[in-house]
Amino acid sequence: MSDKPISRGGGDAVLYALDSRGVVTISLNRPETRNAIDDVMIDGFLEALAWVENEPAARCVVLTSTHERVFSAGGDLKGFAVEEGALAKHARNGRFPGVIEAMMRLKVPLLCALNGHALAGGLGLVMACDLVLAKEGVRIGTPEINVGVFPFMISTLMLRNIPRKRVAELVFLGDQLSAEEAQEIGIVNRVVAADQFSDTVAHWSQRLAAKSPLMLKLGKRALFETQDLPLQGALILLQQYLTLAQGTSDVKEGVAAFMEKRPPVWRGE
Repeated sequence: MSDKPISRGGGDAVLYALDSRGVVTISLNRPETRNAIDDVMIDGFLEALAWVENEPAARCVVLTSTHERVFSAGGDLKGFAVEEGALAKHARNGRFPGVIEAMMRLKVPLLCALNGHALAGGLGLVMACDLVLAKEGVRIGTPEINVGVFPFMISTLMLRNIPRKRVAELVFLGDQLSAEEAQEIGIVNRVVAADQFSDTVAHWSQRLAAKSPLMLKLGKRALFETQDLPLQGALILLQQYLTLAQGTSDVKEGVAAFMEKRPPVWRGE
């Protein structure tokens, strides 16, 4: 099957394309601003995520950047100085959390192909993904403190991905980490050499696209809904998910395919 896109969409700020395997590639595409997260970028990204949510053929998402060296430099600092009322500013500040929640509730797994530096809010987008492959040489960090700001909106994601003392080091000192250091503290799954990066991203995304779309959807939802629950509440909810999964045709097909030593044919129901 061809890996070339069979469906395209998006405006100039965010591009998205679906290939014949069900892999959707979403590309941040404002290199002139180093993919600053402003209203234009947020609108484009939310459009792309909504399209994925409503596309039956979508099996997974690869999130990347068209910039050669930068994934995203984070929020547009000019927006911090805009003269507007407190209520308007508060409403504007609520748009980025909406993006994070949309990513984490998305029906398919998000694989970040981190091909450039991710700073501030850009790091938030990385941490909201389910899996992260980082190109060798990439750096991540929260440098906001160095310009008199604090990474308030992504600090909760940091505490869900990184030990607290390392979070404090990042947000209070503003130092950047290498891709290898990011892997060590749990932000990145793998660090990949530049000459192997594209092939590795393709391999991982195709593996995801070959799984049961229904089980990926239920599993991702279960992880999201139980991450902040006490143990007893989490186990009760997971019991319900397991019972639900056992009644699907995909579970029956998966077991039958395993016993018959053949590839499964998922129906997504």
